[in-house]
Amino acid sequence: MSVTTDTTPSAPARGMNALGALSEHLVRVLEKNGADISQLGVPPQPEPSDGLWEDVSVPQARARRNMWRNSIVDAAHDEYLAFRFDHLDDNQKPNTLRNWLDSLIEAKKLDARPGTLNMIVPGPIGSGKTAAACTLGNEAAERGLWTLFVKHATYLTWRRPDSAPHNMKAWEVRKKFVECDLLVLDELCGEMDMTATEFARRETVDLIDARISAGRPTVYTTNLRSRRQPGSPAMGVVDILGERLLSRLESSAHLVKVVGPDRRAPAKPLDW
Repeated sequence: MSVTTDTTPSAPARGMNALGALSEHLVRVLEKNGADISQLGVPPQPEPSDGLWEDVSVPQARARRNMWRNSIVDAAHDEYLAFRFDHLDDNQKPNTLRNWLDSLIEAKKLDARPGTLNMIVPGPIGSGKTAAACTLGNEAAERGLWTLFVKHATYLTWRRPDSAPHNMKAWEVRKKFVECDLLVLDELCGEMDMTATEFARRETVDLIDARISAGRPTVYTTNLRSRRQPGSPAMGVVDILGERLLSRLESSAHLVKVVGPDRRAPAKPLDW
């Protein structure tokens, strides 16, 4: 005689399963919103071994760190990922960078607009501007800010149809670089001159203006002066962005000049 086992859960069992799923969901929602669940008698949720999860707070923080790392890898600046404030020298103003980051973290906690919204890091080629800016980004990502890095010229390229990486659309490129908590925009106007296309000018103004209007902080590194010096043929950033936008950018900004010799120059000049 054959015996058939009914594996269909009974109504009470189905109810308990549903209740357990609901409880787990509520715990994750509470954790995501920063609630202390230690007093609820609920065992802590396990940290996932890998992957980009969005359901719980720990994986979300990991996802943000990975997004920062990926943006650095896309820019071929992997060597900067290990940098921290303690690795910088006095010319790169580590204490100023640290204090500004502290103010951004405090503003984020209060859901407030930072008192000093932007940081402008000018300096000659090879002086260590990008290393300092990437170090700030490393520290910010570790502290939970959604931080991204992109070279200005790269952003303009990615905004053109079918030019963005990772199968992204042009509108997705703008969205993520406008909406991230902190953006490091490297080499501002570095490959632009007085003949810059209307597209390049429009996209640059749009990105900067959108971030300022939303109260989202940005770090700008640049080899250019803000304005043309008397008697010098070298143009300034104002020649590309215009006086109105440059004035607006400067009105709420730290100016951190990075000076010193070219760190990338060989110790002994090469004979070509």
